[in-house]
Amino acid sequence: MRRRRSVAGEPGDAGEINLTPMLDVVFIMLIFFIVTTSFIKESGVEIERPESSAATPRPDAQLMVAITPEGAVWVDGEPVDVHRVGDEVAALVSDDGAVVIQADREATTGLLIEVMDRLRQAGVENVAVAATRGAS
Repeated sequence: MRRRRSVAGEPGDAGEINLTPMLDVVFIMLIFFIVTTSFIKESGVEIERPESSAATPRPDAQLMVAITPEGAVWVDGEPVDVHRVGDEVAALVSDDGAVVIQADREATTGLLIEVMDRLRQAGVENVAVAATRGAS
């Protein structure tokens, strides 16, 4: 009886599709894309950076500090008082970590200098100001 069923064309073990190799390939591709993806750190607010012909990329930035045109200071996506920005950043950044200040084009220079001073007073030495590379 068993022989007759297999001869009659009924699906058996030979007719099943093994999905294990396909799933292995899909998981390997998923791991590849996760590993090769570059994650961009954002400051949490929309900033229009000023242009500079001498701007160079800083891939080692550990923390972003944003200054909005209204004069608000944001650290790691959270609003922070200007007087406490140094302590907040010093608590979040390591000894050799870099901090990038993203000041909006319309933000006052005085506020930018005050934030930089407070960072230096808190012991953060590696500070840079973000700019967009412009054509000159």
